[in-house]
Amino acid sequence: MYPFHHPFDRPVHYEGLFPVTNRYTYGIASEKFFRALKEEGIILGTHCPHCDKLYVPGTIFCETCLSELEDWRAVDNVGRVDTFTVLYKNLDGTYRTEPEIVAFIRLGDGGLVHRLAEIDPKSVLIGMQVAAVFKPPEERTGNILDIRYFKPV
Repeated sequence: MYPFHHPFDRPVHYEGLFPVTNRYTYGIASEKFFRALKEEGIILGTHCPHCDKLYVPGTIFCETCLSELEDWRAVDNVGRVDTFTVLYKNLDGTYRTEPEIVAFIRLGDGGLVHRLAEIDPKSVLIGMQVAAVFKPPEERTGNILDIRYFKPV
């Protein structure tokens, strides 16, 4: 039966610009999370009453018991550093003028990966408490960078 000869057997090529359109949506839970960052300057999580877990960022189902989660709660803007890394190079391999610290900040039973600032990289400790520093309301756009960084408490 093979080879099958058909005009579509060969790759087709296009010259010029190929129009590609898409629309990315945050989804139900992420939209609520990012809207709260933008409009209220708060971090939201969802609580599972069956497992007593607080998911940050909020989600619509518990990953343990698969219950639907509807109990949205504002989370304290203070979390703890679970792990971190110090970046000395940019993505293109060039050296940064100043090192950047990126950490996993534990909030509830989840957390966020974000920048640490206002601290020397040599002073960062696992378990240290850090607080979110938000952009002013007029500068927020509804994304994770509405939190400028986390700083030591």
